[in-house]
Amino acid sequence: MANTWWELQILCEPELEDSIFWRLEDFGSRGTASERKGNSSLVKAYLPQFQAQLLDLAALALRLRQDALCVGMSAPSLHWQLIDEEDWASSWKQYWQPQEIGDRFLINPAWLPTPENSGRLIILLDPGVAFGTGNHATTQLCLEALEMRLSEVPQSFVGNAEKEPVTIADIGCGSGILSVGAVLLGAEKVYAVDNDPLAVQSTFSNRALNNISPERLIPAEGSVDVLSTIIDKPVDGIVCNILADVIIQLVPEMTAIAKPSTWAIFSGILIEQSKSVADALEKNGWVVAALWKKKEWCCLNARRS
Repeated sequence: MANTWWELQILCEPELEDSIFWRLEDFGSRGTASERKGNSSLVKAYLPQFQAQLLDLAALALRLRQDALCVGMSAPSLHWQLIDEEDWASSWKQYWQPQEIGDRFLINPAWLPTPENSGRLIILLDPGVAFGTGNHATTQLCLEALEMRLSEVPQSFVGNAEKEPVTIADIGCGSGILSVGAVLLGAEKVYAVDNDPLAVQSTFSNRALNNISPERLIPAEGSVDVLSTIIDKPVDGIVCNILADVIIQLVPEMTAIAKPSTWAIFSGILIEQSKSVADALEKNGWVVAALWKKKEWCCLNARRS
């Protein structure tokens, strides 16, 4: 039974997609995909059978209904079934296509041909059972913010003594998509941590897919406490795409691995949660320099004061 998965199918109004993705991530979904069905969206999500009982699924259906009613939309319908791992792997991947993000990135599923002459930085990605395909608004906001932060960093430091190398911490790395993106933009070294061992495994796999050397991308299981033991000096940048409540809890620990010039990108934050996150940052010596929005989500670009 360890290889049996719940497949959840949610038929909803398209405007509800992002909030449903967030609710599914919070519920423990290992992969999500969506497609249009007429004027509606069909969202599919997958998680191991042992993670949820029937009562849990019923509770999820209630939360999705409440979320929709709170914003004046029709309640989505949730259906579920059990499938085996092979069916799970093929089911959601067929809906995932290459996607351009920002001015420079192209997310390309690893099982599809790589576009020729795209002119973009191509991230080859197989998220496995880890969250993080680039479809979610928060991931897109983080990649766009990284693009802005690292726009002046050369893609290679070989023989270049003019620029200081940049070291970044990716906290809650998921599939490693932000870590890979940072390296492609020129970061010399990225430390990627996640509490989920499957996410760490996925980051290792995507490091290999993108031919990134082990010295430039270092994944590890854990959180900021583990990160603090493997870095040899404070980091230049932090990217943290998790949930607002977790960010607030981790701010003091993240501050401890920063230096006076460190910048940070925080996302996974609903717009109505942005003030509480900004308040926590300011109490710990950070200044929120910009807030970027995409639908109901936001990304805080911060720096040390």
